Amino acid sequence: MEIEESTDIQAFFGDGLFLLRRLALRRWPRPKVLTVEDKLMVLGCKDLERRIVEVEMDLTLAKSQGYLKHQLRQSESSSEQKLLAVIGVYTGFGSHLKRNTFRGSWMPKGDALKKLEERGVVIRFVIGRSANRGDSLDRNIDEENRKTKDFLILEGHEEAQEELPKKVKLFFSTAVQNWDAEFYIKVDDNIDIDLEGLIGLLERRRGQDSAYIGCMKSGEVVAEEGRPWYEPEWWKFGDEKSYFRHASGSLLILTKNLARYININSASLKTYAHDDISVGSWIMGVQATYIDDNRLCCSSIRQDKVCSEA
Repeated sequence: MEIEESTDIQAFFGDGLFLLRRLALRRWPRPKVLTVEDKLMVLGCKDLERRIVEVEMDLTLAKSQGYLKHQLRQSESSSEQKLLAVIGVYTGFGSHLKRNTFRGSWMPKGDALKKLEERGVVIRFVIGRSANRGDSLDRNIDEENRKTKDFLILEGHEEAQEELPKKVKLFFSTAVQNWDAEFYIKVDDNIDIDLEGLIGLLERRRGQDSAYIGCMKSGEVVAEEGRPWYEPEWWKFGDEKSYFRHASGSLLILTKNLARYININSASLKTYAHDDISVGSWIMGVQATYIDDNRLCCSSIRQDKVCSEA
């Protein structure tokens, strides 16, 4: 009786051990280790990122086909004469006195500014917004603009010295969206202009496409941090550390199709430490005519120049 009972128990546990062994040997699916890509997909980030890229591509295509902001408004009036030039004079929050000096010298104001626009030349002080949106710096500019109506305020730009390369990109993009002109000109705020001389220079080049005009120069790429004109990405310019040929940032001129190229491709155009180098790098990649005009080399010497140091 005891032997039979013991046998039954062994048989019972034997079956149980058999089942346990079967369960142990059974290959349960291992939990999947999620990669960063998987986690982003779960969170929907990858889909959003892909959609952003698609929208940017659609926007670039639309711009390339002529769908620019304000273009419909401009084209509605067939009698509206194409402007000769849009001149953007860089300025900053602390440059109120300098702006008044310009308004009292080479830059028209009030009714004279309107008459100049009737001749086909628009001049605007170009400035971004304060890092603290809506503060006294922004309010002072808004108030000054209400009185003078001679500002182009770049709403999407934060005004700062280190942001100047981005400012030049946004200036050309905004200017070509707002005004239909032959030429778009960037001028530093330490430069005086012989306005009639500049207008004459531009008049003689009317109808010229793909022109990149200025005082062409090259020079050393500064690789030592802390030195003036330091270029953080100096290694990209080769072992000789020399910049490619480009127009000086004091006064540089682009024809409409080049300004429009910057607008269309602004999302992908890289900026460097300096605005004139940045513009030169964008133009170097397209079919453009480089025009080196000594009259645009701004210095203390005024003879035979259309610009000089203020």
